[in-house]
Amino acid sequence: MIPSCLKGTVLAFRPILALLYPHPGKARLQSKWRSLVHISSLHGMVNPAQFREMARINQRKMASHIVGYPRMGPKRELKFALESFWDGKSSAEDLEKVATDLKSSIWKQMSEAGIKYIPSNTFSYYDQVLDTTAMLGAVPERYSWTGGEIGLSTYFSMARGNATVPAMEMTKWFDTNYHFIVPELGPSTKFSYASHKAVSEYKEAKALGIDTVPVLIGPVSYLLLSKPAKGVEKSFSLLSLLGSILPIYKEVVAELKAAGASWIQFDEPTLVKDLDAHELAAFSSAYAELESALSGLNVLIETYFADIPAESYKTLTSLSGVTAYGFDLIRGAKTLDLIRSSFPSGKYLFAGVVDGRNIWADDLAASLSTLQSLEAVAGKDKLVVSTSCSLMHTAVDLVNETKLDDEIKSWLAFAAQKVVEVNALAKALAGQKDEAYFAANAAALASRKSSPRVTNEEVQKAAAALKGSDHRRATNVSARLDAQQKKLNLPVLPTTTIGSFPQTVELRRVRREYKAKKISEEEYVSAIKEEISKVVKIQEELDIDVLVHGEPERNDMVEYFGEQLSGFAFTANGWVQSYGSRCVKPPIIYGDVSRPNPMTVFWSKMAQSMTSRPMKGMLTGPVTILNWSFVRNDQPRFETCYQIALAIKKEVEDLEAAGIQVCDPDR
Repeated sequence: MIPSCLKGTVLAFRPILALLYPHPGKARLQSKWRSLVHISSLHGMVNPAQFREMARINQRKMASHIVGYPRMGPKRELKFALESFWDGKSSAEDLEKVATDLKSSIWKQMSEAGIKYIPSNTFSYYDQVLDTTAMLGAVPERYSWTGGEIGLSTYFSMARGNATVPAMEMTKWFDTNYHFIVPELGPSTKFSYASHKAVSEYKEAKALGIDTVPVLIGPVSYLLLSKPAKGVEKSFSLLSLLGSILPIYKEVVAELKAAGASWIQFDEPTLVKDLDAHELAAFSSAYAELESALSGLNVLIETYFADIPAESYKTLTSLSGVTAYGFDLIRGAKTLDLIRSSFPSGKYLFAGVVDGRNIWADDLAASLSTLQSLEAVAGKDKLVVSTSCSLMHTAVDLVNETKLDDEIKSWLAFAAQKVVEVNALAKALAGQKDEAYFAANAAALASRKSSPRVTNEEVQKAAAALKGSDHRRATNVSARLDAQQKKLNLPVLPTTTIGSFPQTVELRRVRREYKAKKISEEEYVSAIKEEISKVVKIQEELDIDVLVHGEPERNDMVEYFGEQLSGFAFTANGWVQSYGSRCVKPPIIYGDVSRPNPMTVFWSKMAQSMTSRPMKGMLTGPVTILNWSFVRNDQPRFETCYQIALAIKKEVEDLEAAGIQVCDPDR
């Protein structure tokens, strides 16, 4: 109960409470009132000006934002639900139940962590660009879609193909290891509002008492990431379709406004590319056209993955009707200079200071310093702490890790931990710094910096000793071809294969049992030898000139090598979505890389002994290993790449000494 002497005071502050807690529920609101009463009893009656200042501080401490979040689930729940549905083992309702639970869990997690600007419509059954294609009704004719709301059958046919037609093309999402479904567009493409997912998700979160920021792929980036459909001239201007898709964006915006949305986020990542004048002009015309529809909404334009060029920055910060701009300040050091030199007055700056693409704990002190310097630029009430990009490019939750030791775990932050980091920075910026949390972070950073596990002086000296001539072959290509021909006597057009043969269920069982120590090393070697023998025989029967051993001993082209190199660590559940239900578990490069022992020589020698034909030594190249790993951020990437290259070089030399004359590094 509220004391009668304070009822008038508390009632007078109801508007402030409504501002601070827009969806509190009765019990929660009463709890907030009790807190205010407690403050009054401790400090005497406070006047409205003091309460307004308290409200301002409370709002600022929540000035935090997440660009996006992993959708697969901490233990790949969505992957298994999707594959069960595709195999006909579960229903659409079963799949939707898993999706609903995951979305609810993600929103509640961010809300409880104190995030103010929580994204919605970042969940997807397959891909966010495909979701936009569905929203716009841009279904290629071959899928025989007849209109109406796009269902799972049509959606997954576009993503995966079906018995009669192929899937749409898939390509890399900028320079990440995520792949998106490329829209196929042309002058005859008919657009219609065919998926209400963005509005449905907003309402879904709102029903949980969580007000979210709906996220849409921006109209210009959508078109710039598309390709001309089959039969359409490659010179066709995809941006000419802008006028056809904007009416649908207006419909979506109108429905979101009607549902109660106060913010909307447009992801326009193509702004970080080198765009020409007519492409930049498309942004200006698109948002000028949308301005009236967006009236009454706070509009955030989000960019990520790189520095934004000066001309693009100028275009972005001049767009009509835009309230806020989001920047990747991890990969955008030059963007910081642009912001400091000219940031538009009265606009919000969503500062992406927490890395969304790696798994290292943030340097909170350094990030806070950056944020404090930006307060003078954007204004204290207009600065929002954010991630550099969506967290979908990192692992989900460190809590689920059982393979990593405590020291390495203390150096890391997965998506769930990054949410906490963002809010901790926002609170610190508002004068509510958690000193214990910051101290623990500083201690972890110091531990990593001083750990003997990180530094190998021999490796560093070898990398530092590299000269320009070491990056060039000592002989020209014609001399190498002559030497190769004398040694191998190959035909003019020799035949070979890429390397790996299909991994059977039986083969996976053997590897799994050996790893679990259920079979002996002798039994394991015997099983692998038998498989290699089969592969060699098949190639000889097909009259292949240069053979491969099939790689039956390997689990993954990167993980296999990482497990045998120093400076690598591996997770139990550090899965990251690559495309659809496909997930990868990138190794973590935490220290200097070296090769303690030969990695492939034993198996290559065994395979070579089974044939008189040349046997290739199969190695994953250093750039591939680098790009498919979570790379240490305490030294330049090229230095880590050189270290890996030197380790692979030793393997090449050992293969050569063992009589393996051909090496095929995957790049």
